[in-house]
Formats: sequence, C-alpha cells, structure tokens
Amino acid sequence: MVQLNSQRIELEDEYEAIQSWFLEQGWGDGLPLVPPTPARVEAMLSATNLAADHVVAELPPNYGAATVERVAINAVMAGCLPAYLPVVLAAVEAMSDPAFNLYGIQATTHPCAPLVIVNGPIRASLGLNSSSGAYGPGWRANATIGRAVRLVLLNIGGGYPGIGDMSTQGAPSKYSYCVAENEEANPWQPLHVDLGFLPDQSTVTVLAGEPPHNINDHSGRSAEDILTLVAGAMAVTGANNAYTGGQTLLAFGPEHAATIHQDGLSKADVVEWLSKRAKVPLDRYTSDTLIERFGRVPDGPVPMVSSPDDLLIIVLGGPGKHTSWVPTFGGTTRSVTREIIPGKEG
Repeated sequence: MVQLNSQRIELEDEYEAIQSWFLEQGWGDGLPLVPPTPARVEAMLSATNLAADHVVAELPPNYGAATVERVAINAVMAGCLPAYLPVVLAAVEAMSDPAFNLYGIQATTHPCAPLVIVNGPIRASLGLNSSSGAYGPGWRANATIGRAVRLVLLNIGGGYPGIGDMSTQGAPSKYSYCVAENEEANPWQPLHVDLGFLPDQSTVTVLAGEPPHNINDHSGRSAEDILTLVAGAMAVTGANNAYTGGQTLLAFGPEHAATIHQDGLSKADVVEWLSKRAKVPLDRYTSDTLIERFGRVPDGPVPMVSSPDDLLIIVLGGPGKHTSWVPTFGGTTRSVTREIIPGKEG
C-alpha cells in the first residue's frame, strides 16, 4: 500500500465540474485533465521503488519540491500510463541539473521548452514514436510524457505564462515536446552512446529548445549538397545561439542521414564541416548587437558551432527528405542526460 501524503480534495463526480475546478485553481495547461484520484496515483507510483515523499528536485521559479508523488499526480493528470513514470522522473531529475539552467529557461522571454529525447530499449517497450510525425500528435507515450513534464513545470515549478514563465509569445512546444530517436534508421551510433552510455541502457536527454525548424532538401544527392542547405538554415540571427553561442540539435531525417553516411562522413565529420560553414555574416548583425555579444566587432563571420560539443546529432522521423534544426536558449544552458531505471531504489 502506497502512503499518499498530498492533500485530498473531494469534488462532485461530474466531468465539467471537475475540469472547471482545476481551471479555477490555475492548475494545468488549459486542456482537460485526468482527475488524479488516490487509486490512479497509487497505480502510477507502482512503477517506481522510490518513496512517495522522495524529493527528485526543487523546481524554479517557485522552487517547489517535486516529490515522486507530486510528479506522479501530474503524470496522471497528463494521461500517462504507469510505465511512463520512470521517464518523467528521469526528465525532472535531468532538468534540475545546474548545467540545464532551469530557472533561466522557465523565466525567460525566449520561447524555449525542454525537449525530451528518449533513447535505448525503453523506446519500443513504451511505444514511443521515433518515425513519421515524431514531433506531432497521435502517440500516447510521446504526448503524455511531454505533457507531464510541462504540468510539473507549471504546477510544481510555478512556470505559469505571464507570471513565472515570461515567454513573450510562447510556443506550441510548451504543451508537449517529447520524441524518441529513430535508432533503427540511424547509420551512426545513437545519441546516448555518443554520450557514454551503453546501447542497452535507456536514457532521457533534455534540451532547452525552440520548436523544430524544418530543413527541406529534395534535390541534394551528396553529403555536401545536404549540409550546404543545413548550414544556410542554421546561420540565422534570430536564434539566441547567434549571440550567445551554446548547444543546438540537428535531427537528420533517415534519408538525409543515409546519404551523408554513404558519402563516408561520421557525426564528427558533420560537426566539423558545419563549424566551418554554418556562419552568420557580419552584415546580418548590427554593430550594437555584435558589441553586446563580443565587446567588439569580430574580424569575420560568427560560427554557429564553436566546439564539437555545441551540436548534438540524432536521427528522427520517417520517409521524406527533411531534417530539422532545434535552436536553444543559448550559451547559458547545456543538454543533460540521465539513465531511465524502472524500479530504481531511492
């Protein structure tokens, strides 16, 4: 029997009344919520051996204590199955790493949101979508895991629009932003192996990303053709990375990845190629913005990839000659990866 410590509230068992009450409390993301009854929360908690009152993290800007039970409650409200809870817990733990800079991400006027990238065997066991439409709707695991992360940031962290979350325009990715890498279509090794994990480990990586920027190239027949267009798409002054540097994500569609790999390029080769060619010409900046960033006007164009660690590469999606680039909050945040361990002892 799991001991539930959160306050219990009795409401009329009527759909509209329950939804209205949640909205009146300022809880949720504006979409209908699954009522977190004790039975549902207890079932959710059965997916972990962590104690219900174990504090996974304290989440800014309110620094609310994200206990396992509170995370489970939000996972219920998001529509998660119990098997999804370890992914949500790992994502919450990853976001609390100082390198991620969750306070800045929650409070900024920038439209970034934690992109959750899942790797390893758990992708298949949970039915996560890594193929066609991976960023979009239609898959319960992707949709509800991403939504649970957002509800945690809202209801525990206090990142409410216009209060804790000061994003000027917001972004649709602030509802749900969760994908699994298409490891089966990846001609290289997957992201978590790049980061030092074993292939049979399951991981979650969080990245403070903007919505994905599509890169369409149906005519490219070589790695150089494709990467030339990728470099052009990345060299934009609208991204924070053009001013503060930092890490971004390149999600190659399987067809683009296959062409680049067939031409003999490794991921490291791709990063090096883009570091030399994905550069923003100085005439796209104003003198004031250059001086604000560098303290002077640089001698040459500004690179969007300044070091090998500044570009993460995954393979994502299904058939079609498309790739996406995900700019980030910039140089004040780094991606963080944690292992997903169902039943992990606390």
